[in-house]
Amino acid sequence: QAVDVHNSASAWSKALLDNAARPSGAIVYRSSDGQGTMASDQYERLLSEMENHHQGARNAGRPMLLEGGLDWKPMGFSPSDMEFQKTKEAAGREIAMAFGVPPMLIGIPGDATYANYQEANRAFFRLTVLPLVNRVVAAVSDWISDYAGHGMLLKPDLDQLTALAPEREAQWRRIGEATFLSDPEKRSLLGLPVLDLKINE
Repeated sequence: QAVDVHNSASAWSKALLDNAARPSGAIVYRSSDGQGTMASDQYERLLSEMENHHQGARNAGRPMLLEGGLDWKPMGFSPSDMEFQKTKEAAGREIAMAFGVPPMLIGIPGDATYANYQEANRAFFRLTVLPLVNRVVAAVSDWISDYAGHGMLLKPDLDQLTALAPEREAQWRRIGEATFLSDPEKRSLLGLPVLDLKINE
């Protein structure tokens, strides 16, 4: 349902742009005798000029030349038109949340869950991307183990994810500054292999 709302709002916004973003303006015709009816050829000519010279993004802001008896009456956007953009943003926020994507990452304003873009991006990887990656890797590991005839375990290399670099740097700094840990213990906590150093006496 949120997808349908978002698509409808996008179609509405596109229609506003195609109409030079003036949905409620009107050209009023008053002849010299006070009549408000144009001849058929005059109406078709005016309609053609409006479509060719004053609609669409290419013609945005172009001055309008009105002949005698014609007057432009701008009406602006109604409150319902202004609310349509908010409806689109609300639908987009629901879609993003359904897929586990922080709305901040796709440019939807008004979301204050995370302090900045970096935190939102890190949460996206931790809460959405990595669980999916782990599920895929586990399935591939099982398939390879059955095919090879012995157990195999695949793991994603988190050190290659730039989004998690701040967490990794903080962890390395915290463990490196721990004076009560030996070097082998530090390497073990960081997931590094223990070095087998032999000192020749």
